[in-house]
Amino acid sequence: FEMGKDGYDRVDKKKKKGKEDINDLKKELDMDWHKIPWDELCSRLETDTNKGLTQSKYEEVFKREGPNRLTPPKTTPEWVKFCKQLFGGFSTLLWIGAILCFFAYGVQTTKFVEPPKDNIYLGVVLTFVVVVTGIFAYYQEAKSAAIMDSFKKMVPREATVIRDGKTSVINAELLTLGDLVELKGGDKVPADVRIVSCSSFKVDNSSLTGESEPQSRGPECTEDNPIETKNLAFFSTNAVEGTARAVVVSCGDNTVMGRIASLASSLSNDVTPIAIELEHFIHIISAVAVFLGVVFFFLSLILKYEWLEAVVFLIGIIVANVPEGLLATVTVCLTLTAKRMAKKNCLVKNLEAVETLGSTSTICSDKTGTLTQNRMTVAHVWFDEKIWECDTVPDQKNRNFNYGDPTCAALIRVASLCNRAVFLADQEEKSVLSRDCQGDASESALLKCVELVLKDEASSDTITFRENHKKVVEIPFNSTNKYQVSVHELPDKSQNLLVMKGAPERILQRCNSIMLNGEVVDMPEDSEYRKKFNDAYETLGGMGERVLGFCHCLLDVEKYPIGYAFDNEEVNFPLEGFTFVGLMAMIDPPRAGVPGAVAKCKSAGIKVIMVTGDHPITAEAIAKNVGIISTTSKTVECIAKEKGVIVEELSDDDKKAANAAVVHGSKLKEMEEHDIDQLLVNHEEIVFARTSPQQKLIIVEAFQRAGQIVAVTGDGVNDSPALKKADIGIAMGIAGSDVSKEAADMILLDDNFASIVTGVEEGRLIFDNLKKSIAYTLTSNIPEISPFLFFIILSIPLPLGTVRRQFRHLCFSFSFPLSLSK
Repeated sequence: FEMGKDGYDRVDKKKKKGKEDINDLKKELDMDWHKIPWDELCSRLETDTNKGLTQSKYEEVFKREGPNRLTPPKTTPEWVKFCKQLFGGFSTLLWIGAILCFFAYGVQTTKFVEPPKDNIYLGVVLTFVVVVTGIFAYYQEAKSAAIMDSFKKMVPREATVIRDGKTSVINAELLTLGDLVELKGGDKVPADVRIVSCSSFKVDNSSLTGESEPQSRGPECTEDNPIETKNLAFFSTNAVEGTARAVVVSCGDNTVMGRIASLASSLSNDVTPIAIELEHFIHIISAVAVFLGVVFFFLSLILKYEWLEAVVFLIGIIVANVPEGLLATVTVCLTLTAKRMAKKNCLVKNLEAVETLGSTSTICSDKTGTLTQNRMTVAHVWFDEKIWECDTVPDQKNRNFNYGDPTCAALIRVASLCNRAVFLADQEEKSVLSRDCQGDASESALLKCVELVLKDEASSDTITFRENHKKVVEIPFNSTNKYQVSVHELPDKSQNLLVMKGAPERILQRCNSIMLNGEVVDMPEDSEYRKKFNDAYETLGGMGERVLGFCHCLLDVEKYPIGYAFDNEEVNFPLEGFTFVGLMAMIDPPRAGVPGAVAKCKSAGIKVIMVTGDHPITAEAIAKNVGIISTTSKTVECIAKEKGVIVEELSDDDKKAANAAVVHGSKLKEMEEHDIDQLLVNHEEIVFARTSPQQKLIIVEAFQRAGQIVAVTGDGVNDSPALKKADIGIAMGIAGSDVSKEAADMILLDDNFASIVTGVEEGRLIFDNLKKSIAYTLTSNIPEISPFLFFIILSIPLPLGTVRRQFRHLCFSFSFPLSLSK
């Protein structure tokens, strides 16, 4: 290993190929760009954080590193793919039958002046069957090159770069290491970059980590893990808001996204269970056919037939044992089932995946967008010393608080006014929770919550409410202050109202009173209300929810009259001494049908595992909500909390009592292959959190080593390697990225995990039907072989010519199996 100019610990690709390259890509990122001082970084890249690269240095580095783009993998030529379909598996047996027919015709030409043409016709029929079926299967196969093509769509087209102190807009492929770039909300990050400076800069990392909410960026290194640190932004992720200046530290294939692309396109698809079964069946049929053929070849010689006639008998019996209609029967059965599944929102890309889903014993499911709705929603509010539930699923009423309560009305007022999110136009026909918003995820969640309350209980809406409370001044949220504050005129223009929201502990620090049942109560430092606040904060946080605090203050009319010149730069109004109103807690809630689907999977003997890039607390909360971790199960952390000790102090018996586990990616990184295998054996219910794309792949491989048939669901780029490696990959049709759809074998058109249950039912049904179809196909061999036996032994003439017999066989091979497929 050697540290390259791109800061990654990498392997010389000229020395290691194939499997070793894949093993290298599976390793976790090993880079130090986010940790080293700026002086060292600038020295290593020979750049400047103010002026960028010089033109001469840029040309030198670009020549060495090449364009900032993903290198397409070596693809299998289309003619090779076609030949594999034409000559592989069961087709081989049909080709052998056809060749034997031609050979038999050749033998007959040496004996007869005008030889019968039955064998040559039969050879042509067999050739036709195998060619047509091969062409059909070729078009059904997903093309591996499409995965890389879908990654290419993610590449930004342009980038704003500073070189020699001059700013210009260039093609993103022309960037190189050390380039100084400028980013703003709406841009795609053109390479892996380290932030030099920024202002309220946030990026959407959901395609990379699975986090629903935009992540703030800054110049400080906050974590050793490069994926989690705040001073790096990654290639092809979206800048949501703010501005930033950054230095390019990695380009093209060496970016985090580039490594995922290389890993996904390097993985080969394993043989499906049905293909294994059919191959085993072919071996048995071939052995039986050859055995019977050889037996009757020698029997013919014993009965004084000429050797040429004995050879014709040998070939005839072997061909009669070949189930010509089986290949077409299997294809038709799978196709009809795939069409039925498409009507139930399961789109099958690979026909054999239909049966594979029925054989599935473990489902490794992503959280964001698969088990959950992929939108932040207010799940709970806390006011008047109580936690209340909110509506989280469209068209379902869960809210148990009343806008008529004065404290509730005050909380809704603050959440509505201290909020910059707005609904996009022309969405009146949609339910409030399903509407799209302009604004970050948290503010959009607050907007939908207050809109529901105002619409249902006040016969109003947020737009009208804001118009009646004219905004006078605002201080936007920033990562330093961790609050947002704005001042509004009351509807009667009598007084100015200050509203504030932000991190709960920061908001509480700025309050000296609290609203209870509509009345303002003093709240000194040692107040019991502060303890109740902390209890509520911990409870909501423990449920994996993101909590915000809210407060307000009616400004003194004499000091801050209507028309007062507020200044948000040189702040000339109070920022403390407020009245605390309440808390609002948000989460990406589960989809409505998921708990029932998980319960069905468990009752069918299928283990459901969560594998997510999100935080462990959030992952565990969702897992418990949907039933992946049952109410009776305990993790070692739960047992330790009950006993009032740390996990390390638990006895071995206590640890063995834990039948559920929540495993952090950092812990998984330290585990050997054997340790992972033991984890899967010892725990029935497992949640893997904060996992990288490479770790998702390792988890799938561990289950496959244990003999499981693994289905993987996912929607992001980070899921694509695991989707490709799984026995069946299932992507989301609505929220899924193009990359995940190309890597998958099946697509859920409604993005609903519950649709998988439908697929499993159909998959199990098709396996039973195929067994019956194969049994039917094989029984037809007995009447086909019998005339040959009577002809050889008793000299009874054949009732049908070979071609007529094969035509009858092909026709009747379809009718009964087709009825089974419906």
